[in-house]
Amino acid sequence: MNTRDNGNTAQFNHYTNQTEQPAAVPDDKKAPPPVETIQQLGQTTVPSAESNVFCLTIIGQIEGHLVLPPQNKTTKYEHIIPQLVAVEQNNKIEGVLIILNTVGGDVEAGLAIAEMIASMSKPTVTVVIGGGHSIGVPIAVASDYSFIAESATMTIHPIRMSGLVIGVPQTFEYMEKMQERVVRFVTKHSRISEEKFKDLMFKTGELNRDIGTAVEGEDAVKFGLIDEVGGIGAAMKHLEHLIKERKTIPAGGFTQ
Repeated sequence: MNTRDNGNTAQFNHYTNQTEQPAAVPDDKKAPPPVETIQQLGQTTVPSAESNVFCLTIIGQIEGHLVLPPQNKTTKYEHIIPQLVAVEQNNKIEGVLIILNTVGGDVEAGLAIAEMIASMSKPTVTVVIGGGHSIGVPIAVASDYSFIAESATMTIHPIRMSGLVIGVPQTFEYMEKMQERVVRFVTKHSRISEEKFKDLMFKTGELNRDIGTAVEGEDAVKFGLIDEVGGIGAAMKHLEHLIKERKTIPAGGFTQ
């Protein structure tokens, strides 16, 4: 008897008070748990209205057209580019903070990320912690303003190729053109001269078994590669300044 009454009561409530019982959300429509988000994007949040600043992390090795071994810590450029597009379209996000700690990686993938950052209309600030090596250098200088930790380093060296290399003049010409793309981008988006950058790139005796230079935090600023020595606090403060400055510019015009 009690079982029948409970069933009738539940059925009555279902038809008379539906608003009190929220509809179940299908599993495929639910927001991903934080752990899954961390595994996929390397962060706990995606662009949302909770903050006006989006933090983008680029860590490990930049993975490009080839999939790296699973034991490698990688940043996949096909994950980064959609995030930057989403940030550019989200009006509630007013600035981007890029945290950089990379050993380098795929040249074209790194340049693609750097070009995306440089072409954003919203203020961007980069912080190099640990290291911003190889193709990480163009990414570091792509933002509106860049910081580097005092203990961080940036390795500048010529373009290197792995795998099958055909020993013909066309191969070396291709490498030279790709290297010029990197040099041109870095010198355009920083205060370092082309002569100084190439001098650091081709310097011998600085790196063991390699050609190039490892530039530390203060030296990176002295050479004009990075704007300022600082960490997350200084970067956030400067980004907030850039956001406020952008708000004061009239639509379609510039401040005097």
